[in-house]
Amino acid sequence: MYETRDLVGAAGRVVDENPWPNNSKIAVSFVVNYEEGGERSLLYGDEGFETFLTEGGLMPFPNRPVRERSIESCFEYGSRCGFWRILNLFKKHEVPFTCWAIGQAVENNPTVVHAMEEAGCEVGSHSYRWINYENVPEEVEYEHVKKSILGIQKASPTNTPPRSWYTGRASIRTRKIVCQVYRELGLPQPFDSDDYNDDLPYWVPDPLADETNDKEDKGLLVVPYTLDVNDMKFAVAPGFCNGEDFFTYCRDAFDVLYEEGRDGSPKMITIGLHCRMTGRPGRFRGLQKLMEHITSKEGVWVATREQIANAWASKHPYQKQ
Repeated sequence: MYETRDLVGAAGRVVDENPWPNNSKIAVSFVVNYEEGGERSLLYGDEGFETFLTEGGLMPFPNRPVRERSIESCFEYGSRCGFWRILNLFKKHEVPFTCWAIGQAVENNPTVVHAMEEAGCEVGSHSYRWINYENVPEEVEYEHVKKSILGIQKASPTNTPPRSWYTGRASIRTRKIVCQVYRELGLPQPFDSDDYNDDLPYWVPDPLADETNDKEDKGLLVVPYTLDVNDMKFAVAPGFCNGEDFFTYCRDAFDVLYEEGRDGSPKMITIGLHCRMTGRPGRFRGLQKLMEHITSKEGVWVATREQIANAWASKHPYQKQ
């Protein structure tokens, strides 16, 4: 899948047919990352505690196996308090989000899946563990992909497997493994989000087509994600210091794309959230202000990633090369 790179994309061409409902100018995808309970910990057989995207930024990894309760409890705030604060805001405004759910985190707290489905939100997969899969053996990643799909499906009150997929710290094999497991489980091809390279969805060839000589290559739809319009920057430098920083950056990104949409070129924006980051009261005000700004505009479609993918595929189907 990554033997070559596409540096051209649509080459500046304007979308000839708006795929968004009611001729909306922009599709807005809020994504809530649910990772609490899937991060590194001695309790889960890891070598030490989590050091990535926590309060205090990137902490040094210890040279001996230890538990760090301060880090564990910061993650717990996300599941105990932050998640519910964020969910209630979306329920208040009657708009959905997509959740990147870590499979093990869902196994540790399946209540969140019930709550999200009840609120009309989509539960996608963020793989089984919140770890870097770059050097994970292929057979282990395969099992993690399968466990994540089945774990989320089991937690779902409607027995719904995830349709959207985002590993994040993926391996070069991840996309192929994910498609393989979905096919083996008899599930429809997922929508992939492990790229950050466009303002609109786009198609790539089926990762399994060459290996299986699949003449029925139906392609893989990529719905790009974001690392810049993302509250992860509260925990990395240079990043956001407070909710106003987050609001200003996200508002400006939205406004630019909204204006381009009004000029006849529909766009998509993704806004990434984490329960333990934006879920903190001192940062939450920024999300409140952003929600009010976005929902006050005409011609805005706030949707799940599955809805966005289906809308795009219906108007812009895969064209096999």
